[in-house]
This record gives sequence, structure tokens and C-alpha cells, in this order.
Amino acid sequence: MVISEKIQTIIWDWNGTLLNDTDLCVEIINGLLARRNLPLLNPEKYREVFSFPVKDYYEEIGFDFCKEPFEIPAKEFIDVYNEEVVHCKLHQGGTEVLRYFQKRGKQQIILSAMEQPVLESTLRQHQIMGYFSLVSGLDNHYAASKIDNGKALMSTLNLNPAEVCLIGDTTHDFEVSQYLGCECILVADGHQSERRLRVTGSKILKQLSELRELNVPN
Repeated sequence: MVISEKIQTIIWDWNGTLLNDTDLCVEIINGLLARRNLPLLNPEKYREVFSFPVKDYYEEIGFDFCKEPFEIPAKEFIDVYNEEVVHCKLHQGGTEVLRYFQKRGKQQIILSAMEQPVLESTLRQHQIMGYFSLVSGLDNHYAASKIDNGKALMSTLNLNPAEVCLIGDTTHDFEVSQYLGCECILVADGHQSERRLRVTGSKILKQLSELRELNVPN
């Protein structure tokens, strides 16, 4: 069994886990790179280099913050992203997985590095806001760490870490789960490759839809 019987609360990452926005992110970052005459990324390369904090990832792919502050490309990226994210769909089976856990009485929460207003807007667009008892995004667009927000929601909801599972698509999601003391499942269908995810030693699924096939008792 991939998810323990004792799990009562699922903390979902949003970007790349439920929302299929990886191709959009590759397209936008390539636009920024092209304007700076820097090498472009294909989806495979992107999944090998993307990381948190995103400032480090920008530096790794060639941005020089001696020439311009990080805030300039970061704002360029998010301005295009916020305009185009409306075209992104959920990963296949996303709504069915949320319904699957809801029917089994599991509390579901979103913990995202997306700005709170945009996060709430995209959840409403996909008509899934009602599945979540709490939605936690960031208060800026620099996509730093989700650890502090994660600790806050654990405290606010008085969650027992032993009864919580975080589902994400990056090594940072695993790091967050370690700080929160909860279980973690990573889905290798988002912003990082399966090879990188396996380094964490976490449970790995190839696709989100696999969660529906699991027997998760109440």
C-alpha cells in the first residue's frame, strides 16, 4: 500500500502535481533565455535543472545577476505565466483523484509556491476549490520556500504529522515533508525527472492517476 491507512490529511502541491503547467514554464523560460542570447532548454533538460529556490535555477541556466537583478527576469516570467496559465489543464485524472480521496473522508489542502490570488483563481477556474479545506500560497511571486507556510498550516489545523501525507513533484516538496515530519509521495510527471526524485528515497509514482488505484481505507 502506497499511502498508510493512518493518513487522514493530504497536502497537495499545485504546480506540476495537480496542474499540468510544465510545458508552459519551459516555453516562458525559453523566451527569457532567447532575449538574453542564452542556450534554450528542451523539456528533458528543464526537468534536470529546475529547482528551488528558483533564483539558483536561473543562475544555473545562465542568468547573470551581476548584469541584472533577479527580480527583473522573475517578474518577466510571472507576468507571462499569470496571463497564460488559464490555458493549462489539470493532469489526467486529477479531478477523479481529488474525488477519490474526498469520498474516503480525507481532508485535502493545497500548499503552493504560487501567489495566493492567482492560486485561488486557477482552482476556481478548474472548479475544484470545494475539495480543499485550506489553500495556502505565497504572498509574492519569487517562489521561494513553502516550509514556513507548511508549518503554519500544520499549526493552524492542529495536524498530527503521522496522519499527513504530502504529494508533490519536486525534491523541494520532499524537503518540505521532512520539515513537517509527514509522509511524502512524489509524482514523476511534473517539473523534475524521475531520476532526480528517486534520490530522495521517497515513494515515486509515474502518473497522478495511479493514486486512484490504491486502496486507501478510512
